[in-house]
Amino acid sequence: MATRFEEVVGGTKANDILLKDFTTSFRPGYGRVFPRGTGGKLSGKGYLLPTFFSDFEKQIREMEVKSDDVWVASYPKTGTTWTQEMVWCICNDMDLERAKSTLIRLRFPFMDFSFMTNFRGDPNEDVKTPENEFMKNSVAFLSTLESPRFIKTHLPWDLLPEQLKSKKPKIVYIARNPKDSCVSYFHHCRLLEGYKGSFADFVHLFLEDSVSYSPFWDHVYSYWEHRDDSNVLFLTYEEMKKDLPSVIRRVSKFMGKEQLNEEDLKVLCDHLSFKSMKSNNAVNYEHIVKPKRNSADQHFMRKGEVDSWKEEMSPEDIEHFDAWIEKNLSGLDSHAGDSFRKWLATGKL
Repeated sequence: MATRFEEVVGGTKANDILLKDFTTSFRPGYGRVFPRGTGGKLSGKGYLLPTFFSDFEKQIREMEVKSDDVWVASYPKTGTTWTQEMVWCICNDMDLERAKSTLIRLRFPFMDFSFMTNFRGDPNEDVKTPENEFMKNSVAFLSTLESPRFIKTHLPWDLLPEQLKSKKPKIVYIARNPKDSCVSYFHHCRLLEGYKGSFADFVHLFLEDSVSYSPFWDHVYSYWEHRDDSNVLFLTYEEMKKDLPSVIRRVSKFMGKEQLNEEDLKVLCDHLSFKSMKSNNAVNYEHIVKPKRNSADQHFMRKGEVDSWKEEMSPEDIEHFDAWIEKNLSGLDSHAGDSFRKWLATGKL
């Protein structure tokens, strides 16, 4: 059964907000993507993605995967860049000079880029640079990389290349409390993805599974189901904030790398600190953010905190979020539901 794609049309509050406040010339519409042979996992809604995804779905599904690939996967704004930098530095034997001198989007490219935006027709489209080749077709760009390749994606498990099942490359998944994810995603979309609406409307979109890569719980659960696979490591943002050295040790072991000595561990933790990451032009996307910035406090890396949702969500937002969480978790088996409740309460899965 082929992947099914249904165009999003108006008629509901969420769809009307999406089409009015979240479409642009580089993202003119959206669709619901139903993975092959499934009804959309838990919700049955299918995953919301820009319409350009239909141009790349087959290419992604049939993409050549290599057993020594290293993937970082996540729902958006859950600590992806932080995790990428940690994984890349561990796998490349602490080559911090190269990490600081080469853009992360080139050494750890985002497979999804070309269906999330439209570079076609850009005045610089035909200029032959690695970055332009990446932007024109981020999926094909991966085939030009030397092994081992480092690949970022926000796609759920069900939409990943089919060869992942047989080649079994290393996959690190990073999850974050959905309230913090929602707040961070809102600021990101206002800055970089053309969202023009209010925070209250964005919360409505998030809870209606109507922002890109949603439904949130379908996404997280799609990787949680594979947490015991030998090639999958499931991490949380909250764990990384609480005890980064411990997470670095886990990742090193997972990647088959020697454990860092205490001095190198401290150096890497310093490199991965929020202050360092925010000022590091190889990872802070400042070259993209600067032309779009409307106020001095707008950055790709904004706060990097746990529970910052408490500063921005209204009591009504929180009430709606709590009901949404419980509704979704009550639909899981008892072990998964209890595990996710523990995560939201303690930060650890």
